[in-house]
Amino acid sequence: MKRRTAREKALQALFQMDMSEIDAQQALANITEGEEKDEFLTTLVLQTNENLSKIDEMIKTHLERWSFDRLAKVDRNVLRLAVYEMIFDEDTPNKVIINEAIEIAKTFGDEKSSKFINGVLSKVQNTINK
Repeated sequence: MKRRTAREKALQALFQMDMSEIDAQQALANITEGEEKDEFLTTLVLQTNENLSKIDEMIKTHLERWSFDRLAKVDRNVLRLAVYEMIFDEDTPNKVIINEAIEIAKTFGDEKSSKFINGVLSKVQNTINK
């Protein structure tokens, strides 16, 4: 599975978890529907979920004039995935992670999502040395 596809499926899993309060394993099962398991996808979902409080705190710190609870669920989960990768994935450059998040936001978010995601992640990047 390509990394972009894995990120998109991970977003779908996190969105399900956010909406339905199902666990990570069930969300993964729902989005893969019998497909072969992908290690990158599984890691994204499980590790983002496991580190959610740290990730959410990082996002909250970099929101300006916006509360975390008011974020659209798609935007919130795109940010969660990207911040997870920025903090914990030492192999992928932040510029690549941000670009992927912007492109995914263009596909799944509204017309303002990509600019919003770019702004928040640029601020996060400035606090992470990578």
